[in-house]
Amino acid sequence: MKKRIIYSFALLGVLTIAFIVISISAGSASISPGEILNILYGGGSDETSAMILLKIRLPRTLAAAVLGGALALSGYMLQTYFHNPIAGPFVLGISSGARLTVAIALILAARGAIILNSALMAAVAFVGALTAMSAVLLMSSRIRSMSLLVVCGVMIGYICTAITDIIVNFADDSDIVNLRGWSVGTFSGFRTESFVVCAVIIFSAFTAVFFLSKPISAYQLGESYAVDMGVNIKAVRIAMILLSSLLSGCVAAFAGPVTFVGIAVPFLVKMLFGTAKPIIMIPACFLGGAVFCIISDIIARTVISPSELGISTVTSVIGAPVVLIIMLRKNKENA
Repeated sequence: MKKRIIYSFALLGVLTIAFIVISISAGSASISPGEILNILYGGGSDETSAMILLKIRLPRTLAAAVLGGALALSGYMLQTYFHNPIAGPFVLGISSGARLTVAIALILAARGAIILNSALMAAVAFVGALTAMSAVLLMSSRIRSMSLLVVCGVMIGYICTAITDIIVNFADDSDIVNLRGWSVGTFSGFRTESFVVCAVIIFSAFTAVFFLSKPISAYQLGESYAVDMGVNIKAVRIAMILLSSLLSGCVAAFAGPVTFVGIAVPFLVKMLFGTAKPIIMIPACFLGGAVFCIISDIIARTVISPSELGISTVTSVIGAPVVLIIMLRKNKENA
């Protein structure tokens, strides 16, 4: 088992580095690995290539890695909290709640009602994610069936999405011309300031989640067992809710809705590692989410170049079949 875990982490690490290199190399203007190293080490190089790499591709690729990791980790915590393999930020409507509040904030900012910066954007998204999460939790106190709870979460997501779409359709200001692109998910347009803010938030949340790995492990074995082990169940649940909402809200704030990553990646990572232990799954899900979203971003911006697909279009094509497999396996287990 130890060898499998070591080899699996090594594989994810190699894949992360390999696809980062592919991502910053590929595009309408191809940049060779040698030229990439030359630019990064400050050597003499073509100014256009240096600008493309440092101002566009590198921030975008790093953003895809960090936000993808955040989304996968958020999905893993929600699946653990609800003991349901198809519970994820998008399915439960949490990402849609964050998307709604961010869309409102962007419109208010465009009309001069508020001054919006990266930190405020993250805060607004967190409020939206937490509000949607609270609605799901309120329903969970009345609904014991997990399948019905997931359906309720999907309905909350549809309501938030419908309101957001209405807002986007009426938002014709030239100042928010990118709102429509953001509403289908994108890692493009990342500035250094935005990346620093989202990276600080996400890695702080990741650290907090990692320190929760022991109580989460006890929680997985049942509430009675966790209480016997001295775990404060209420505190752990609140922490999981806040951290998963913060992570998914941050993704929605900076990249828009990104679907299926929070469900597909934890499932694939569990298959790869052969374990569900939080101390392994937390960093593994983060790396897996990074690889998944970097690959999806490469596909999104190269398949129909110079045009670009919405990132959610690609993650849905890859992730939806995984969700179907999960459901079929779960149905077989219950038969």
